[in-house]
Formats: sequence, C-alpha cells, structure tokens
Amino acid sequence: MTYAVKEMFYTLQGEGARAGSPAVFVRFVGCNLWSGREQDRAEAICSFCDTDFVGVDGDGGGRFENADVLARAASALWPDLKQGAPYIVCTGGEPLLQLDSRLIAAFHAQGFEVAVESNGTLTAPPKLDWICISPKARADLVQVSGDELKLVFPQPGADPERYERLDFKHFFLQPMDGAEKTANTEAAIAYCLAHPLWRLSLQTHKLIGLR
Repeated sequence: MTYAVKEMFYTLQGEGARAGSPAVFVRFVGCNLWSGREQDRAEAICSFCDTDFVGVDGDGGGRFENADVLARAASALWPDLKQGAPYIVCTGGEPLLQLDSRLIAAFHAQGFEVAVESNGTLTAPPKLDWICISPKARADLVQVSGDELKLVFPQPGADPERYERLDFKHFFLQPMDGAEKTANTEAAIAYCLAHPLWRLSLQTHKLIGLR
C-alpha cells in the first residue's frame, strides 16, 4: 500500500494529555467529513477544521511507496532515537483512512510509540499505543474507547454529556477557534469547573507559535 502524506515534522504536542511532549507528526491526506476545499466547507459534516490536508506539497510530505519507507522517513526526524521515548502522532484530515496495521508495525520497528488523532468514525486498528478521538456532532461515533476524548466545544448537538460514559481515560474540552474563541474558552472553563470529569485543553502550539 502507498501512503499520501501532506506534511511530516518534528515539534511539541500542543494539545491534550500529552501536551509538551516532543513528537513527530505525520499529517495524512484526506478526510471523510470534509473535502478540504473551502468551497465545500459550509456543507461539510465537519465545517470547523483548522488544518490543510489537501495535496502532498507540505514539508516532509509526499507519496510513500510502502510502510517501511514512510517509517524510515519519520525516524529520520527524531533527533536521537536513544533518548527519551520516540513518539509519533498520526493525524490528518482523518488518518484512519490510511493508517493500517502494517504501518503501525513499521513505526514500532523504528522504536516509536504510535498515537492517532481521529474523528472516531472509523475503527482504530489494533496495537496503537495512544488513541485520541475528537467527536463531531453530525458524524456517527464508531471508536468509543481509547486514551483521550477531546471534544471541540461548543458544538450544537455534541453536548459533553453525550460522551462522558464512554471508555476513555481522559476527557478534554477544547475551545473552538475562530471569532468566538474568547467566549468559547470562557464557556469551556465554566463547564470544566462545574463538571470536573472534564479538563481544559488549549492549543498551546498556537499560543507560542509552534506549528
């Protein structure tokens, strides 16, 4: 199987339970909830996406002929595979359109702990080390267990109560970006204070200027 990657880079995780951790990010091309084209955004199932996952023209992006080639390219971005716990985050778009058991095994062979950030509409393959799911109000949630549920807030039709009994270790509210970001942040803080199951997740990479 070939893999289409928009970009691949080394940075710090900016969100959720692993915020601050060094990580190689692999952003896969494509999503099942939006085409990625602005002219389609208004009618998309998920219309608030803030990432570019169209094409293979980003830094480190390209078409990789097999899992081993992609895993080796990713490992070259980690500064020292003997230091720390090499950590790779598969994101998108929707990474589970491409991420499969063969690629997970290839990443593991390079020494990586393998994480995925998914919208939860597809079942995650086995042997992932970290599963982060970000549900969308208008999409059916299929992956109902994992390590971290990160809900962009507020979303009409996606009240936190809808998800709080699912089998996740961590529950985060992440204020929706955009013109109402300040109000959304205040609302998320208030909700977390009133419902202490939930924790606040901020996009710290945007606050400090990381990609």
